[in-house]
Amino acid sequence: MNDINYQNYEEYMQRVADLKYAAAVLQWDQETYMPANGARFRGQQITTLATLAHEQITSPLLEQMLAELSADFTLTEQEQANVRLSNEDLKRNKKLPNAFVKKQADIINDCFHAWIETKKKSDFNIFEPHLQKLIDSKRKEAEYIGYEQHPYDALMNDYDKGLTTEIVDKVFKDLQPALLELIAKATEQNVDEDVLQQHFDKDTQWQLGLNFLKEMHYSFEAGRQDISAHPFTTNFSAEDVRVTTRISENDFTSMLWSCLHEGGHALYEQGLPASAYGLPLGEYCSLSIHESQSRLWENCVGRSLPFWEKNYSKLKAAFPSQFENISVEQFYKMINKVSPSLIRTEADELTYHFHVIIRYELEKKLIEGSAEAKDIPQLWNTAYKKYLGVEVPSDAMGCLQDIHWSHGSFGYFATYSIGSLYAAQLWHSIKQQIPGVELEMKTIGTDKIWNWLKENIYQYGRQFTSEELCKKATGEGLNSKYFVEYAKEKYGV
Repeated sequence: MNDINYQNYEEYMQRVADLKYAAAVLQWDQETYMPANGARFRGQQITTLATLAHEQITSPLLEQMLAELSADFTLTEQEQANVRLSNEDLKRNKKLPNAFVKKQADIINDCFHAWIETKKKSDFNIFEPHLQKLIDSKRKEAEYIGYEQHPYDALMNDYDKGLTTEIVDKVFKDLQPALLELIAKATEQNVDEDVLQQHFDKDTQWQLGLNFLKEMHYSFEAGRQDISAHPFTTNFSAEDVRVTTRISENDFTSMLWSCLHEGGHALYEQGLPASAYGLPLGEYCSLSIHESQSRLWENCVGRSLPFWEKNYSKLKAAFPSQFENISVEQFYKMINKVSPSLIRTEADELTYHFHVIIRYELEKKLIEGSAEAKDIPQLWNTAYKKYLGVEVPSDAMGCLQDIHWSHGSFGYFATYSIGSLYAAQLWHSIKQQIPGVELEMKTIGTDKIWNWLKENIYQYGRQFTSEELCKKATGEGLNSKYFVEYAKEKYGV
C-alpha cells in the first residue's frame, strides 16, 4: 500500500509539472518567435496554466497524500526528501490565494510586454505604472508568505532557501574592501580591447556560439539555441533545455558571454536526474547554485587562458582579419580587462558585483516601501555614479537593461554575486581534486570539469540547501576568500 501511495504522489507531481512546463513552453515562445499580436491571448493562456498548477499544488488531496507519506518510515532517504520538500512547497504556496496568483500572473504578463516596448523607446515613464502594479503585488506576496526581519527575505527565500538580507548584507560588506582594492589595481593595467568592437558577421558569430556550446558538452539532442532580447535558459525537462543568446555585430563578446553563461545554466539542467521529473530531487538546488554553474563556465573556464589555448584557433578561423595579429595571450588580457561599465551581463568579473549590489539595494527599498517605481531612474543613475563612476546615458542602457523585474523576479539578483562566490570556491576544489585539470584544458578540453560537476552538483537536485551542497562538494560553507584568491591570481595583484 505504501508503494502505491508514493507512486500516486509521483504521478500527481508529474501532472503538476506538466502544467508548469506547458506554461514554460508558451513563455519561451513568447520571448523568441511569438508574433506581436499574440500577446493578449498568450498572457491569458499562461495565466490559466499558472492558476491550474497552483490549484493542484495546494489541493487537499496532495496535502492528504503528503501527510500520510510523511508518517511512512519505510520510504527511502530520497523518497523522504521528496515528500519533505513537497510539504515545504505546499505550505508556502497555500499562503497565496488562488485569486492572487491569477491576478499576479496577469500583471506579470502585462509588465513583460510593457518592458519590451519601453526598452525599444528607452523611456522608463511608459514602463513605470506597469512596474508599480507588480511591485505592489510582490509586496503583498511578501506579506502573505511572512518574514521575521525584512519583507525582502520572503522573496529571496524563493530563490535560495534560507538566504536573508542579513546574510547578503554581511557578504557584501565583507567583500567590498577587497573588491575595491582589486579593482583599483586591475584597472591600472593598460589593456587595449578595441579589437573586440570591430564588425563581426552575425551568422558567423551564431555558428561559433554553437561550437562553444558543444565544447562545453551542451547536448543539442536535449536542447537548442535561439535569439532573444535578453539571454536566458529555460527547461521543460532534463531532456529539453533551451538557451537563447543576444548578438551584436559591433561587439563580439555579447554573444560569447551569453553562450558560455547560459550554457553553464543549461548543463546543470541537463544534468539533473530525468528519473525525478516533477519531483523536488529533479529540480535545481537554488538560484545561487544555478548561478555558480553559469559563472563557473563563463569566468573560471571561459575567461581562462587554458580554455583559449585550445579554442582560440576556432575564433581566428571564424574571424581571420579581425584577429590576424592578435596572440592568444593578448586576447586573454582583452576579455579580462577590468573597467567600470553600464551593462551587467557584459561586465568584468570584479566590477560585476557592484552591478548586483546596486540592484539588490534598490530592490530592498522597493519591497520595504521606501522607494517607488517612479524613483528607480534617479536612484539607479545615482548608484551607478557612486559605485562605478559612470554616467547613465539612457534608460535602455540603465534601469531597463534587465528583464528580471518584468518577470516579477524580485529577490533574484543577490544570487548572481553569491553564485560567483560559490563558483570560485567550487573551482578551487576542482583544481585541488583533479591535479593538472587546467593543463588538460589546453589539449583534451573540459571533460573532467563537466564530470566533476555531474558527480558533485547536478545529481543531487534539491536534496541539499546551498550551504549543505557547498560543504559536501568543497568541505566548507560559503567562503568569499576563494573568490578573492582567484581574482588575485588571475589579475596578478
